[in-house]
Amino acid sequence: MKLLMGKVSDNPELLDTSELLRPEEKLKDKEAFRDYNKDDELGARVKKTYYDMHSNQTMDFVASKHDKWLKFNHMEATVMEALDMLNELVDESDPDLDLPNIVHAFQTAERIREVHPDKEWYHLVGLIHDMGKIMAFYGEPQWAVVGDTFPVGCKHAPSIVYGEDSFKLNKDVEDERYNTKLGIYKEGCGFENVTMSWGHDEYLYQVLKNHMAKVKTEIPKEGMWGIRFHSCYPWHTGEDYKHLMNEKDKDIMKWVLEFNKFDLYTKSTKIPDIAALRPYYQTLVDKYLPGIISF
Repeated sequence: MKLLMGKVSDNPELLDTSELLRPEEKLKDKEAFRDYNKDDELGARVKKTYYDMHSNQTMDFVASKHDKWLKFNHMEATVMEALDMLNELVDESDPDLDLPNIVHAFQTAERIREVHPDKEWYHLVGLIHDMGKIMAFYGEPQWAVVGDTFPVGCKHAPSIVYGEDSFKLNKDVEDERYNTKLGIYKEGCGFENVTMSWGHDEYLYQVLKNHMAKVKTEIPKEGMWGIRFHSCYPWHTGEDYKHLMNEKDKDIMKWVLEFNKFDLYTKSTKIPDIAALRPYYQTLVDKYLPGIISF
């Protein structure tokens, strides 16, 4: 591993709010979900994170993060080095389950492998889907790393966590270019043409796209969709933003929802034998994401 810019923190704290608060009724009966009461301490932190996110995630902010991070000049690492680095994150999202981040990566990958044994690229997607969280080591606030994502450049949807009140300090709300239903977009433009709020999903998607262009490999688009949109709950679960969808997006959503079944519900005390599994996943890394990746 080669750090091109010095880390701001060796042990950054992350509260993965997407896993803590799910207001959608259709998810209430799902396995391993914790719905934090607004009155408890962790619930208050989740709320603050989302209010900070919704106040600050503007078109200008997202553009500034594209400019900062999509030069891919912060560090160089192999996939396994990046995954090992994530173990230094202090994940406070579940105080009852103190497991390294790499355990969740292998849990997700292995659960996908059980259901889709013939899709080796999908196993790899499960393994790497959180690698974009390395931004936390460089001082990005948690509301710009984790949590639900949403389109910027148009009116915020009602299904977004904490709703309209949480956006009252967002300057785009008063900008006529961005505060209408379509905003800067055309109806049916397609989600691949929508600018998303900044977080680990979009960052990793762009990192992988850049690397695969250099090494001439390709993770199938179904896997890349899962990486890019798995946190966009207002769309794939809240069922908002349908006016931006095109025909292709129906297929994208299908694969995003399929991926989320494995991502959201795999955290448990059952720990996979990572040492035994590494050789298999290394073969997938060598096939799809060989060499040193620029982050």
